[in-house]
Formats: sequence, C-alpha cells, structure tokens
Amino acid sequence: MVDCVVIGTGAAGVSAALTLNALKVNFLWIGNKDLSIKIRSAEKIKNFPGLHNVSGEDMKDVFLRQAQSEGIEITDGKVNGVYPTDGGYSILCGKDVYETKTLILATGVEAVKPVSGETEFLGRGVSYCAVCDGFLYKNKKIAVAIESEEELEEVKLLAQYADTVHLICIKKRVECNLDNVIVEDGRLTQIKGDMRVKSVVCGDREINVDGVFILKQAIAADSLVHGLKASGGRIEVDRSGATNLSGIFAAGDCTGRPYQYAKAVGEGNVCAYSVNAYLNSLK
Repeated sequence: MVDCVVIGTGAAGVSAALTLNALKVNFLWIGNKDLSIKIRSAEKIKNFPGLHNVSGEDMKDVFLRQAQSEGIEITDGKVNGVYPTDGGYSILCGKDVYETKTLILATGVEAVKPVSGETEFLGRGVSYCAVCDGFLYKNKKIAVAIESEEELEEVKLLAQYADTVHLICIKKRVECNLDNVIVEDGRLTQIKGDMRVKSVVCGDREINVDGVFILKQAIAADSLVHGLKASGGRIEVDRSGATNLSGIFAAGDCTGRPYQYAKAVGEGNVCAYSVNAYLNSLK
C-alpha cells in the first residue's frame, strides 16, 4: 500500500506529484505518460508565471523534464473505479489494482456530459472498463461508445467476447472492420432498462443490448468514487482541497472555475500538503 495515489497528469497532477516528492511521501502517479491532452493542445498560455506566451507542447516538455529530473515516474493508465477498503482505498486501473491510504483527484473535467441513464446504470450494465468487464458479455449484444480511434483496441477486445457490438461514436465517425461490429449512425442519447440495462437510444433508433461500455479519455470523478459530493460537475472541496470523503482530496479543473493552469498548480500544491498532514494525523 502506498501513502497516496495522484490521478491525473494535468497541471494539478504535476504540481501534486512534485510537492509529494519534495515532502518524501510514498506515492503513485497515474495518467497519460505524455501528460494531459489539455496541456498538449493549448495554443498559447500567457498568464502562467515564468512561462510567458508558451505553447502547450512547450509547457508539457517543461513539466516532463522537471518531473523526470526529480526521478518521478508516471504509471500509464486510466482509472476505472475507486473503492473504500480498511485503512484506505483500492484503485482499479484496467486489470491492475493499487492500494492507497489517500487519494488526490486531479482528473480535469469531462468534455462530454454523461448521457441519460449512464450514472443510474453504472455497475448494472454500464461499464467504463473493457478489460475488467468484457468477459461478462460473452456471446451477448453490447453497445460501445468511444471518443476516438484511441479506444479501438478496447473495442477489438470486446468484440472477442460479444456476439454483436454496436459501435457508437461520441464525436467523429470511426471505422472498425470486424464482422461482428456494426458502426452506428447517430449519437448515444439515452440508456434504458429496469434493474439492468436493456437498450440504448442512438439517433432515432432504440437498440436492444445486454450492456453498454463507455470508453472515454476522462470519467467524471463522482462516477469514479461512489459517494463523492459534487454539484454541477464540480467536486466540492474546502480550502485544504479535502472532499467529503476521508483521505480524498481534489485539485484543478475538477473543482470548478476558473479553468486556469495557475489555479490548478496552486491547488495541487495545497492538496499535497494536506495529504502529508492527514498521513501524519494517522500516526
């Protein structure tokens, strides 16, 4: 078990990781090894102290060099769920499980809002993890919603289990040339069922399915962590970054506006100090 897990490699995650490292906290940092797409895709950043009029790519390079110079490594992966355990939390990341005493959520915000029924049927036919839950749908019909071609490997994995895969593209159309994959026109607008998922609404069609996989680059933090208090897509925190759940802190865009790198870095720093204080209180 580690002392802390930081989820997210945006500016808040970078700051939290650097500060935890300076405080000699034993931690694991999970996210994209090339850092957050929000950092990489920024055209110009004009209000970040010390990096005037810098591009997102340049900022990414600076952040990565600094982390690497401190010997900090990123565990490449996407977290699919967080579950309470005795003395901490279990972090489900694909087929891997990590145990931690504390957690810093630096997950950013979703570019796409949850569809009707997504949160309601989570764990009852809705899944965010192909590796974790694909085997449950052997010889069944499923819908899979993806954001981009990056998720096609997971689609191919699911196609090995399912009888039929109805592929729904959240943004632009993505092709998949597998015999049992049907690329649907239209967008996923609703997930329907009773005790479990029974169908999805895609465009003007309702398709009967046994389950739905929603494969996105980011998952809403309150979907990752059951019981996390959030409103309007924003995690509620106090000045220390503490959430309503003991040992869980949050920083950056996931805590609300302003969506600025400078604000995210400050909150990441504060959360790292709060984690250190919380760990000391357990001794």
